[in-house]
Parts: sequence; C-alpha cells; structure tokens
Amino acid sequence: MNNLATETLSLKRVAIDTYHEHVAFMHRDCPAYKAEGFQALSKIEVQQNGRRILAVLNVVDDDCIVSPTELGLSEEAFRHLELDEQTPVRVNHAEPPHSMEYVRQKLAGTRLNQTKFDEIIQDIADNRYAKTEIAAFVVAVSEAGLDRDEILYLTRAMVSSGQQLDWKEQQVVDKHCIGGIPGNRTSMVVVPIVASFGLLIPKTSSRAITSPAGTADTMEVLANVDLPMELLDQIVREQRGCLAWGGTAKLAPADDILISVERPLAIDSQAQMVASILSKKRACGSTHLLIDIPAGPQAKVRTMKEAMQLRKLFEYVGDRIGLVTEVVITDGRQPVGRGIGPVLECQDVMRVLENDPDAPHDLREKSLQLAGRVIEFDASIRGGAGYDIARDILDSGRALAKMHQIINAQGKQSLQFPLGEMTLDIVADQDGLVVEIDNLVLARIARLAGAPMDKGAGVYIFRKLGDRVVKGDPLYRIYAQFRADFHFAKRLAEQQSGIRISPNASDMSHWMD
Repeated sequence: MNNLATETLSLKRVAIDTYHEHVAFMHRDCPAYKAEGFQALSKIEVQQNGRRILAVLNVVDDDCIVSPTELGLSEEAFRHLELDEQTPVRVNHAEPPHSMEYVRQKLAGTRLNQTKFDEIIQDIADNRYAKTEIAAFVVAVSEAGLDRDEILYLTRAMVSSGQQLDWKEQQVVDKHCIGGIPGNRTSMVVVPIVASFGLLIPKTSSRAITSPAGTADTMEVLANVDLPMELLDQIVREQRGCLAWGGTAKLAPADDILISVERPLAIDSQAQMVASILSKKRACGSTHLLIDIPAGPQAKVRTMKEAMQLRKLFEYVGDRIGLVTEVVITDGRQPVGRGIGPVLECQDVMRVLENDPDAPHDLREKSLQLAGRVIEFDASIRGGAGYDIARDILDSGRALAKMHQIINAQGKQSLQFPLGEMTLDIVADQDGLVVEIDNLVLARIARLAGAPMDKGAGVYIFRKLGDRVVKGDPLYRIYAQFRADFHFAKRLAEQQSGIRISPNASDMSHWMD
C-alpha cells in the first residue's frame, strides 16, 4: 500500500444518507486530491487515532459541501469512523479487495470453497466493496448459480461476519416466510402466540426487498424496530419474544449490505435467499426454525416440484449449521389477508389479535397453523396438539395482551401513519368468479402507490379466489398519498388489474398443480 498522505484534512459530516455505503467528499482544489492522483468513485482509506474506514470518493466543486481543506463523510461513513467533526484525518488510496478475484471466478462459473466465500463476505462486511463490486457478486450468485455446498459455505461465511447471540436456553424458536406473497403478515400473530405459550422467539426481520412491506416495515407502524443489542436482549428475556429489524443488531451484517444492492436490482435468488434467512436465524441464536414456502403461479416458487427442491435445500443447509429446520409448503395463489402495505397489513394483524369478526379468516387460520407447528417444537407437546393450543391462546386474548407488552417494551410508535388520501377502486369488468389473482401485479401496484416508504400507501382487497362478482363490483382499492405515486399505480392497474374473472369455476388454478 502507498505511504499515507502527509497532508491532513479536517473531518466534516455531510448530511447525506448513502444507505450501507461509505462515501467521502473531497474538493477538486484539495491539495491531497491534486497531489495523490485520486479519482472520482475510487476507494480511499480514511484514518486517524487508530480508526479507519474505506469509502468511495466523490469529487465536488461546491465550497458549501466541503472546502479544499476538508474531507466530508456521508452519515453512514461518519457514524462508523466515530470521530468528531474537525478532527484532522489522513487519506490514502485503498487497495482493491483481493477477494474480487474470487467474484470474477464465480462469474466465469468456477466453484468456490469455504475460504473464498469467507474472504468475500468479510470484505463486504468491512465495507471494502463498492456498490458496483457488490452488484457483481449478487449477479454472480444469481446467474452463475451455487450448488448446495456453496450455499452452505456462503451461509457459514455470513454467520461469521457479525456477532452471534447465545440465549443460554436449550430451545430458541423462530419462523420465517420466504416472501413473495403480499399481505402475509403471519409473524406478527405467531410471535405473540408462541411467546405467550412460553417458548423463546426472538423474531428479527428484514425490511422489504422487492415487496410492498416486510415484517419490520409493518411492525414499525406500531413500535420501534431499530433496537440496540442490549435492549433487544432485555426485551426478549422479559417478554419471551420480539418483532425487530435485524439490521441494527449487527447479526450477519453482510446480509443487510447485500440486500441494499438486491433491492434496487430486484434480484432475490434462491441461493442468496437461503443463505440470508438461515444465517440471520443462526446468528440470532435460534435452535429451531419453521420455514413457510408459499407455492403458486405468481409466487416466488411456482410449482410443488420447485417447493420440494427448496425444502430439501433449507433442510440440508440448516442441519449442517446446527439449526433444526422444518419446512411447510402453503397455498401461495393469492395474497394473505386484505391489506397490502404497512398500515393496511397492520390493521389486518390487529383485527386477528383482537378476535374482530371482520378479521381476515385466511390470515387468522394460516397464523394458527404456523404457530401450532412452532409450539410443537416443544417435545412435551404431541404432534397435532399445537394448533388447539395456539387457538386457545388467541381466543382468550392472551396473544393480544402479549403483543401490547412487546409494543410497549420496544417503544410505542410516536408517529401517526394515515392511509393515503388519494384512492381509486378497481372494479370487475364482467359477471363471474374470481379465478386468478396475480401476486406480482398487486404487489407492484402497491409499491407504485408508495409502499413501503409511505406506510399509508398500498392496496386493500375486497374479493378473493372463488368469490362471485357482478360487473362494477369493487375488486380492490388503491391508497396513495402523493399524486405522482397515485398516477403510476392507477396507470398499471388500468392496464393490468391483476385479478381475472371468469364465468367458469374450472378456470381456477389449483396450488398443488
């Protein structure tokens, strides 16, 4: 590596959110810039007092951003360097990560071993990769493909990239859905049921990648989900469960960095998905995990054959990282519940927990089935008895009480998130039965309406598979807060409603096909 630049620059915090990427700002007239031959978008090392970070360099011509004697750091970079403003710092060229050679090998179709995955993931966790380099790895995993042992190596590497929790309990349970089904907020019902039963269930979830909402996005309507490790530990031990975002806990941190690139690329490969889910659960200290794989024509998994293959993959990797993994394959032909989007999904969840007669039956029933399977991880519960136990806990109001305890422990949300004021009903174009609901289209409409960034945006569904409709009946309602979002969602819904109506019941697809 080159010798450190002798010139020091005064550190400045630049209030720009670069989301999981360290970015530095240097003035074009900076003496170091001219002397050291830096180039825009090159990686630099910022160092002082034993602290160092790597950052992507942006060159500016505006003295209001940084002067020629200053080095600006984005919010993410400034937070990680942990130095005060105006601290003199030294800047140097950063060596490109050696592990990029392994990424190039993977792009060429070479099979990688554990050591190479360890080096790649550690470099990503240490922010040695630029976003373009991370994108190359994501594409390599998605397009070149990984065999099951490579997925195991990737999972182990991701577990090792951050801290790992040990709850000092023999059994720590969790459940996770692979996603792809709008409105499928079963975790927010399962966790309070299972915690009320007494099993430890520290549920950490990701935010949405390509969907209109993740569990963390929806739970954030009710409570704080960005929990420091000490508070997370306290809440779980006192309440026997939590519903938190996994990013702040630094569990498998490389996963969150990879997700930040997968989201804009709309890439969610099976290999990365398995490694992401299992590494997070193992790092969180789980010993027993229930995986929900919805299968359907417009789900992530289209056929029963694919679902069985994925099930075997989860079980293979889970077993080898010390995680008892059980997989259930569920009906993924349509959204679960009525709401798609954080606020609308939250309303569905609370109606189920409150035993509201208007609660969506499918969300209630699926949540009870999954909670029952998790409860049966307890060796003292005979197979098949878990469902009745879960139903009794829900019907008695104990699950609702536990949810309120978890909300209060995590910190009740102080902000209000009203539903979008601009609405549009999409109506049936003929008489008949609802024979097909396109999950992908409805999810995209909800995202165009503003979800999950605008928590009050989304879609509320009035009709489900098998329902009879008359021409002009409302099928679903779009909610949006901003005019541009509203028009984007309206345009897609009018081009492609996502719901097919037919006079013939035989046109309805069957999820077991």
